[in-house]
Amino acid sequence: MKKLLTLSMFFIAFGLYAQEEETEEKKSFTISGSVDAYYQTYISAPDDAGATFGTAFADKSGFAFGMGNIIASYESGKVGAVLDLVTGPRGGAATFSNDIVDGIVNQAYVYWNVSEKTTLTMGRFNTFLGYEVIAPAANFNYSTSYLFSSGPFSHMGLKADFALSDDFSLMLAVMNPWDTNDISTTGEYSFGAQLGYSGQFLNFYYDSGNNGGLGFEVDYTGGFDVSDAFFLGINAAYNDNDGSGFYGAALYPQYATSDDFSIGLRGEYFALHGEADNFDYPSVIGVTLTGSYTVDSNLIIKPEFRLDSLTDSDGGILGDSFVIDNDGLAASSLSAFTLAAIYSF
Repeated sequence: MKKLLTLSMFFIAFGLYAQEEETEEKKSFTISGSVDAYYQTYISAPDDAGATFGTAFADKSGFAFGMGNIIASYESGKVGAVLDLVTGPRGGAATFSNDIVDGIVNQAYVYWNVSEKTTLTMGRFNTFLGYEVIAPAANFNYSTSYLFSSGPFSHMGLKADFALSDDFSLMLAVMNPWDTNDISTTGEYSFGAQLGYSGQFLNFYYDSGNNGGLGFEVDYTGGFDVSDAFFLGINAAYNDNDGSGFYGAALYPQYATSDDFSIGLRGEYFALHGEADNFDYPSVIGVTLTGSYTVDSNLIIKPEFRLDSLTDSDGGILGDSFVIDNDGLAASSLSAFTLAAIYSF
């Protein structure tokens, strides 16, 4: 079955959409990247209590380094390669400990533009699931959501992207299981698909769920320009791994008050689910208010207030995240102020 799916991707790419055209070969080499740092203090808990929201990255109090990355891209005619190297706590958390080079390689892939409508990519690439991404320069909010933190960060495998029309796109992928970014020794694989229409994307991911796998996840990511100054982003996902998993939704309203300053809100509901009748599966409501001030096009300053509230402070991984309040008592909510600086080049 796995071999048939892989072969099907090649047949589609080469048979149905491979329309070769004579073009002049062009070569280009570019360097880009970002560096970020932040200051964070907890409002409802002592900074030395080890409190954390339980989401990925930016989980330190005081001054901290986020990450630095350098992306080298080379293209020659219809083929090219991308190498994205990363360092820092955010980069290390995103790449895990089973990487090709621990905490160094974020992305490393080669690609072939088979035609104007078909691109094949092989290697390691960041995930197609979710509204948020690893690099903070591409996110409006500096802290990350529960939906993003619970899904995959990257994939190792082969994907085929098809431009079906001006509005429709399709991606098919066969990969190692969830966040297995070096060599897969289990003999198992995962499969992904994405259907896009006018900036709205319906994403699917599946692995067996064995050996810490993710199981099945369906994800919707999109957004709409309500006006020239107002954008509304949307993310919703459902995950199931042998009867347990997570689900949730997030809204991202963002308003540009000027060319240099925007303000945005992330409102998220996230919950765990399972089959145990005697366990109260926790859920959380998170509200994050972020300002984004652009300094001379490359530097962005982001002040951020975040408040998360749990329905059950004793249940599961979410309940273990919120430690104590300022009086030293168990708490079901946590609030913090963060000031981040992000430079992109």
